[in-house]
Amino acid sequence: MGKTPVRMKAVVYALSPFQQKVMPGLWKDLPAKIHHKVSENWLSAVLLLAPVVGTYSYVQYYQEKEKLSHRY
Repeated sequence: MGKTPVRMKAVVYALSPFQQKVMPGLWKDLPAKIHHKVSENWLSAVLLLAPVVGTYSYVQYYQEKEKLSHRY
């Protein structure tokens, strides 16, 4: 009871080089989309950026303090 191979046809998608409207919906109403994304996810962005900004400012402060302590 061997299996007989079945020929599979490949589906190939292509865009015409003369096609002008490839992604028309991507740029339509872009400011409203950005505002919607920011207003939806502002808490996640704050929780992501607060530790990063805090760590960066601490490192800058620490490096400045080290520089000044070795001054004299």
